[in-house]
Amino acid sequence: MIIDYHNNQLRKLAEDHRKLQAKFGIHAKKILQRISDLKAASSLEVISKIPGLRLHELYVDNKNIAFGINITGNRRMVFEPIKPYPLKDDGGIDLSQVVEISIQVLCIDYH
Repeated sequence: MIIDYHNNQLRKLAEDHRKLQAKFGIHAKKILQRISDLKAASSLEVISKIPGLRLHELYVDNKNIAFGINITGNRRMVFEPIKPYPLKDDGGIDLSQVVEISIQVLCIDYH
């Protein structure tokens, strides 16, 4: 997939292993692994079939706004499909057609 970032500051953090290690400590290695997993996948449908990643939709006001995948424990990476994204007949996002995403948050505990 094609990976973009919410802003340049987030991109620079994700691409600088020392800064990533300084900010996220033991989670830095998993963050890099998840970015690699996302880049290697042909679509979000592939990501949805990898059990350890546990792709899940995030909602605000009953609208899908983003997706999360596991980093470790309660930590998640949050990203959005780049719009316009294809919808299925039931109104859900067609994961097989999502091939470009924007990472919004590298590592957060939103529980």
